[in-house]
Amino acid sequence: MTAPSAPRPPVTVRMFRQRFSSTPFGARLARHLVAVQLDVWGIPHGSALSDTAAVIVGELAANAVTHGRVPGRDFEVCLVHTPDVPLRIEVSDSRGECRPPGVDRLVPPAPLGEAGRGLVLVAALADRWGVRDRPAGPGKTVWAEVGPDAG
Repeated sequence: MTAPSAPRPPVTVRMFRQRFSSTPFGARLARHLVAVQLDVWGIPHGSALSDTAAVIVGELAANAVTHGRVPGRDFEVCLVHTPDVPLRIEVSDSRGECRPPGVDRLVPPAPLGEAGRGLVLVAALADRWGVRDRPAGPGKTVWAEVGPDAG
C-alpha cells in the first residue's frame, strides 16, 4: 500500500488574445497592451521580461502590418504564460504566402540599411522562435518564447 501523495498546487495558465487593425497604430497598440497585460499578470512594467516581450511583439506586429497585411483583415496577438515556463508570444496575420526566412536563414542587415533588423532582434531576444501555418484560418503565425530570466 502506498502513501497518498501530497496534493499538487494548482497551475495557473494565463492567456491573452486580441485582434488589432493592420495599421501602424494597431502595431503600437499591440505592444502597449501586451505590457499592460503582463503587468496585470504580475510581470511588472519595466522588468526585463516585460520589456523583452514588448520589443518582440512590436517587431512581429510591425512585420504583420508591413508584410502580412490583407485589406480588411486584422492581425492577432496571443500570449500564453505559465509560471516558471517560457512566455509564448504569437502574432498571426492573413498572408500565409509571405513567410519570414527560417531561423537558420536569417541574414544580418546591411550596417546602414533602413530595414531588416526585426527578426534578427527577435532571434537575439527570444529563447526560441519560428513560423507555422495559422491554425484558425488563412495565414501564418510567427511565435517566440521568452524565459522568465529574459534580459
